[in-house]
Amino acid sequence: METRKARGSSTNPTPAPTTVFRYKPSHPLDAIFEPKNVAVVGATEKVGSVGRTILWNLISSPFGGTVFPINSKRASILGIKAYPNLAALPEPVDLAVIVTPAPTVPGIIAECVEAGVKGAIIISAGFKESGAEGAKREQQILEQARRGNLRIIGPNCLGVMSPLTGLNATFASTMARPGKVGFISQSGALCTAVLDWSLSANVGFSAFISIGSMADVGWGDLIDYLGDDPQTSCIVIYMETIGDARSFLSAAREVAFTKPIIIIKAGRTQAAAQAAASHTGTLTGSHEVFNEACRRSGVLSVNRIDELFYMADVLAKQPRPQGPRLTILTNAGGPGVLATDALIGGGGALAELAPQTLAALNQILPAHWSHSNPVDILGDAEPERYAKALEIAAQDPNSDGLLVILTPQAMTEPTLTAEQLKPHATTTGKPILASWMGGAEVASGAMILDRSGIPTFPYPDSAAQVFDYMWRYSFNLRSLYETPQPTLTLDKDGPDQARRRLLKPPASQAGLFSPSLNPSSFWPPMASQLSRRGSPPVKPRPSSGRRKLATRSYSRYFQKRLPTRPMWAACS
Repeated sequence: METRKARGSSTNPTPAPTTVFRYKPSHPLDAIFEPKNVAVVGATEKVGSVGRTILWNLISSPFGGTVFPINSKRASILGIKAYPNLAALPEPVDLAVIVTPAPTVPGIIAECVEAGVKGAIIISAGFKESGAEGAKREQQILEQARRGNLRIIGPNCLGVMSPLTGLNATFASTMARPGKVGFISQSGALCTAVLDWSLSANVGFSAFISIGSMADVGWGDLIDYLGDDPQTSCIVIYMETIGDARSFLSAAREVAFTKPIIIIKAGRTQAAAQAAASHTGTLTGSHEVFNEACRRSGVLSVNRIDELFYMADVLAKQPRPQGPRLTILTNAGGPGVLATDALIGGGGALAELAPQTLAALNQILPAHWSHSNPVDILGDAEPERYAKALEIAAQDPNSDGLLVILTPQAMTEPTLTAEQLKPHATTTGKPILASWMGGAEVASGAMILDRSGIPTFPYPDSAAQVFDYMWRYSFNLRSLYETPQPTLTLDKDGPDQARRRLLKPPASQAGLFSPSLNPSSFWPPMASQLSRRGSPPVKPRPSSGRRKLATRSYSRYFQKRLPTRPMWAACS
């Protein structure tokens, strides 16, 4: 239960404080992400060791709990009283961080169960990724953990950070910034690289998780947990192996209704797949099947690491496009051509300028402007010309999004142009992206745009590729409401004809739905009943406590009518 003091109305000089109670349901993974006490099994004072680094990170970043070093050979470590084992601790602990050699881990997990520990992070390597003996050792761990409902992250992982609470149960060199992005990675080394980059890029995280070999806690568990976390607005994943495909796709389909899930999956080539198998001890599966499964679950799959965080930034700042048509506004022809190539190559399309748009642009632009899309407003474009052209292009009914490109020519004012574009960041109803090309000369303008909510890219082709991902993501979400249409016979009086008439919307509603979102595809179990009552089926809007129930009911219906087994098998 959480409480918060709320201020009264500003018109009352002495408002009475009000206590607001918020019920927060418990979750099995709370023991890992919100522990009250933590034990570090294998803590040591050896400089440069993992055990010392993790202990130091825990005590130097207060999380509101107590840290207990476990070491049978020392009385104290880093000035903190040490204990020989978990049974000797004076208080119960929620989380045990284990950094001892792999052969000792099954016995330590058994001690955790006996001590009532509910969460463990196994940093140690030497399990299924090392061969048959390691796989047997991992199975012993799971058998012990199931006796006490103990949840485990790892083994072979970097650890877990919860920047909002201060928990740093990793051996990384620094703490992540607090923010809204939940980051999950199967590679600990990639975690440290992303962490270092995020500090300079000012990217913050609600959770920073190295998942390792996924002996117990998998993608589905973490997606479900972060999906229910109000502090997480976007989930970003680096994946090498999918593990339990059914759990992952079920959780992803549920959470994608409310939060973007962006994923990059390694192992697309045969050589990379073999490297991933040696790293995690699991095969990567078919990349084509994985991409199709993600599409049908509302998950956005990208190909490069920078695209992960580009998309997290863009989806947090701008609305999703309704289609693939982009209008490009530029003060130079070459960058517009590069952006066009990238856009078309990714499946997007240039918006065809409407007659009223062409007429309006003719009124404000020099006679030699391009008269087509990309809209080249010429190299001498002043800030006011940029702003007016953007305002006109945003009103074009044929356009689903806009990309504004600026190159620093002698008469260009990058900073003032950015100031002129700021008011349009959220007023057009369409996504606006920018590419301020250059270095120091355009840096302040790019910063102004980013802070105003217009994502800015160093190169126009990168911006165009991001737009392609945006409209594909919109289509992925739309597919969550679609199901395969029933196969209807051509028999004049057959039962399928009667069913088709029941599912057909009234004539008065015929224009309200697009072909890809017809009423019978929204919620199949309810469609015929609603039609019999004379009401057209409506698009479901799962929310709060009903979201899980509604989505799981939908998933059960969906799975009964699709040949899902080949997909799960191919992903596994």
